[in-house]
Order: sequence, then structure tokens, then C-alpha cells
Amino acid sequence: MNSAAVVSAVLRWYESSARDLPWRRPEATPWQVMVSEFMLQQTPVARVLPPWLTWTARWPTPSALAAAPAGEAVRAWGRLGYPRRALRLHAAATVIADEHDDLVPRNRDQLLALPGVGDYTAAAILSFAYAQRHVVLDTNVRRVLARVATGAAFPSATPTRAEMVLAGEFLPRNPARAARWAVASMELGALICTAKNPRCTDCPIRGHCAWTRAGRPAWSGPARRGQSYQGTDRQCRGALLAVLRSSDTPVTLDELAGTWTDARKYDRAIASLLADGLVVPVSPNTVALPS
Repeated sequence: MNSAAVVSAVLRWYESSARDLPWRRPEATPWQVMVSEFMLQQTPVARVLPPWLTWTARWPTPSALAAAPAGEAVRAWGRLGYPRRALRLHAAATVIADEHDDLVPRNRDQLLALPGVGDYTAAAILSFAYAQRHVVLDTNVRRVLARVATGAAFPSATPTRAEMVLAGEFLPRNPARAARWAVASMELGALICTAKNPRCTDCPIRGHCAWTRAGRPAWSGPARRGQSYQGTDRQCRGALLAVLRSSDTPVTLDELAGTWTDARKYDRAIASLLADGLVVPVSPNTVALPS
């Protein structure tokens, strides 16, 4: 496998085919990049773009967000899903404002100390905001590397040490080029080397791809199941939060209970929202978004 040739081909493709996303533009601030990374976790770009634009206009700096009530962050998160990310981003903004002079850290250990920032998010922020050299291994990149290098249709369910070593073999030595490769390989997985119906005839590295050369063999590993939503506790939580986001005053538990017919799911949902701090009690029978 000629990893250098693969990298060069993907970078050339990216120059002409990448989507114009505001957090990728040269003028994007590290804070704007950080907000995008929080929002993009398990969420498609199309759903992220409108709330990202609203969010970064309203809170252009970490201190601006930190000065707002945490409940406003949850309200502005809207229907992005996984709303705990909003609370974590608010908490991270508070730390950045208080301890880092309102500047997103460019040091990995300092980033990892922030609420809601794990290995992947830290690597992505350092790569995309500061053009540093890090392995950025999201689902799309993992799929690209699995196909081009190992001939498998999909990677394993969770990243392995072997995958990190493989990803490191493709990572250019030059930091700026490495950062470009990180976003370009991610874009290739999002637009061309997709999980369903990959566009192999349009792929810039089809001549290097072990999976294509092998005839695109079907996945032989454990069954891959998509995440369900309809009728789940997640959907119930979302419905309850929607009521709270639409109200400027506390909401009674009776009103919330009326939004969901399954009492057991409602009980679990309201209990988990309270445990997560996404909802706070105001009185014995009323709750609200956190202040």
C-alpha cells in the first residue's frame, strides 16, 4: 500500500470537491471549530449547520456562552439530539473563559481536561483549529482506511490499537498537510466512501483500494444495526425537552406527563433528565431548564 499516493490523491480530490462549510473556512475561529465538533458528534452536517450559525452569532466567544444560563444553551441546542452536549459545551466554555483567557487551548492535555472533550474531539480541534499533527479517527475515516488498506467493508465496532497504528502510517509528517489529510479523508468517507451505496466509480483512490480490488466483498462481521428512535426513551426525552424549550416559565409535571402516553417511558425520561441536569426542579410539581 502506497500511503503517500493515497494521501496525495485524496488531498487533490478535496481541493475541488469539499463542501463549503463555515467552520472550515480560514476565518473560522478555534471556538467556532470547537462548537462544530461538539454539534457534529453523531449528528449529520445538514442538521448542524442552522443551529451552528445561530449559536456562533449569539455566543461568538466562550465567555459569551459562559455568561448565559446553562438552560439557554439547552434551549438553543434545539432538536440536535444528545442535549447533554449543550451542557458540556457550556461547562467547557466556562472553564475556557475562567482559566484560559477566553481562548480555546492549543495544548492536548488542557483540552482533554475540559468537560465533554475526549481523545477524538481534542485531536479534531487541534487539527482543524490549529493545524497540528494528530490522528483524527472518526467513523468516516475508519471506514475509508478499512476499505483501502485492509479490504474490509467496515471497521470493527470500536477503534482498536491496530487501527491507530494504521492511521498513523497515513498521517503526513508536515503538520499542516496532516491536518488537511484529516479533514479530507473524513470528507471522502462522508461523500464518496459511504456506508451505504458507496460511489466507488467517483473515488479518487479506487486504484489503491484493497476492498475494490477484492470485488467489494460483503461485510462478514457482526450485524450492523442502525440506531432506532421512534418510540424510544430518547424520543420521549426529546418530547419533554421540546415542551420546556418552548416555555419561558416553569412547566408542571402534569403538563409534561400529558405529552407522552407510555407512563413507564415518561417516568424513566423525566428521571434521567433530572439526573443529567437538563431539567431542574423548581417546586414539588414544576420543573424548568437549568438556570
